[in-house]
Amino acid sequence: MRTALPDLSIRQLEYLVAVADAPNWATAATTVGVSASALSQGLAELERRVGVPLFDRDGRRRTLRPSAAEVLVHARQVVGLTADLAAWAERSRSGAVGRLRVGMIDAAAVGHFSAELRSFRGAHPDLDLRLSVGPSGQLLDELERGTLDVVVCVEPGVPRRGIETAHLKTEEIAVYSPNGTRPRRPATWGPWVLFPEGSHTRALIDDALRELGAPREIVAESHQPDVLRAMVGLGLGWTVLPVVQGEIGTDALSNGRVIGTRDLVVATRRSAATDPAVELLLTSLGTRPR
Repeated sequence: MRTALPDLSIRQLEYLVAVADAPNWATAATTVGVSASALSQGLAELERRVGVPLFDRDGRRRTLRPSAAEVLVHARQVVGLTADLAAWAERSRSGAVGRLRVGMIDAAAVGHFSAELRSFRGAHPDLDLRLSVGPSGQLLDELERGTLDVVVCVEPGVPRRGIETAHLKTEEIAVYSPNGTRPRRPATWGPWVLFPEGSHTRALIDDALRELGAPREIVAESHQPDVLRAMVGLGLGWTVLPVVQGEIGTDALSNGRVIGTRDLVVATRRSAATDPAVELLLTSLGTRPR
C-alpha cells in the first residue's frame, strides 16, 4: 500500500527553519517577511499536515520539540535545494555569471588555498565571489541552510545528511610550547590553550593527546589561531595548531612536534542543481567537479 505524502509547502518549511535559527518568534517572522500571526498560522498548518506535534507550548511561548528534529532536517534540505534551483533558473534566464558564496576555515583561506583564490578571482572578474571565514561547524550549518554554496572545512567526524564531501588536503597538527623548545616528554606538557571543545579540530587534538598520555588541563579556548599563538607567546600555556597556522605571522611559533593530521574537504549540498561557478572553483582547488 502506498503511503500518502503530506501536502507540505516550501513556505511552511522555510518558516520552520526560521524559527529554529532565530532567537525569538518576532525575529523569525521578520526573516521570512511575514507577520508573527502569519508565521504562527503557517506553522500550525505544517503541524496539521505532518500529523506530528512539533512544538511545546508554555503560555504564549512555543519551543521546538525533540521530535521535530527529523522534520527540521528535511526542511533545511528542501529550502537549501530550492534556493539552488531558483539561482540556477535565474542564471539560465539572464545569462548572468552570478554569485558564488564560499565558506572556508581560516587555514584554508589564508594558508593553503590563498593563491588559488587569487587566481580564481583574476580568471573570473565578472563573478560575484563572497567569502566567509569561520569554524567548520558554523560553515556546514550555513551550507545546510542554503546561505553558502560550497565550503572548505575540516572533515566532520560524523557525516551530515544532505552534504557530500571530497578530500582536498591532509595537513599536520603540532604541539607548541611557551618557551619555544621542541616538546619531548608528553607527561610534562601543558597546561593548554586550545580550540573550543566541540570543534572538529579539538576532537582530533583530544584524541592525539589522550593517546600520547599527555595531561589535559585547559586554561583557555579560542577559535582564532592568532589568539592561541599570542597566548603561547605570553606564556599562558601550550597549544596544538596546524603547522600552517602555528608557524606564520609576526608571532610565529617554532619547534613544533607533529602529533597527528587532519583532513580538509570541500563540502556541497547533495543533489543541488548544477552551478557552473561551483564546478569552476572545485577545479581550481584541485578536486574533480561533481
